[in-house]
Amino acid sequence: MTGASSGLGAALAGCYAARDATLALIARHRERLHAVAKAFPRAVPYCADVRDGAAMSAVARDFIDRFGPPDVVIANAGVSTGTLTEYPEDVERFQTVLDINVMGLVKTFHPFLAAMREAGRGTLAGIASVAGVRGLPGAGAYSASKAAAIAYLESLRVELRGTGIRVVTVCPGYIATPMTARNPYRMPFLLSADEAARRIVRAIDAGRRVATIPWQMAIVARILAVLPPALYDALLARAPRKPRGNLG
Repeated sequence: MTGASSGLGAALAGCYAARDATLALIARHRERLHAVAKAFPRAVPYCADVRDGAAMSAVARDFIDRFGPPDVVIANAGVSTGTLTEYPEDVERFQTVLDINVMGLVKTFHPFLAAMREAGRGTLAGIASVAGVRGLPGAGAYSASKAAAIAYLESLRVELRGTGIRVVTVCPGYIATPMTARNPYRMPFLLSADEAARRIVRAIDAGRRVATIPWQMAIVARILAVLPPALYDALLARAPRKPRGNLG
């Protein structure tokens, strides 16, 4: 599991630890990661950045050598910040968001796939977002990254059909984590990280191809998807925006 040092990742780790699962917890922030891992007796912490393909391959080799192919790989690492194309300093933020939220998925799954194919089983679960359904003003990098994540996971699901490996696309709405703590607007159907994690684990267990959580956000996503562009533009033009600044 990537992004395991806080928020949803730590909550997901707790869900699987309650099943006595062996956990590979991956995150960039060493101190926070080790603090989370200490809470679970069968957790192995790996300090790695999902943008670093060599580091992620080393994690996979170590885990597979010690424990065999994983039953579930959850690509949860992600970042968000407000971005505006007109600001030069936001160009680099666009790159960082896309690298972590999109290429991070690829570099998380890739090193496990050969062993999972040989075993003929397992689940790859990617955390996308309802924000990938339509482009949100002021969040171009985040919306673009999550739209790309949804499309990538769909491609991967079809590619792996018949191999015994399932691919689950998880599209959460708002979850109370450090990432959303700075949002200066009302967040409808907000879930705690623990409740979101429980629902996500149930979706993974069920092998759902696409799971939008909570169900109310699935309705919102369907409505947004079919709104004509002119109406969507008029409705969202004055919507509050996520602050620009540090990645979270």
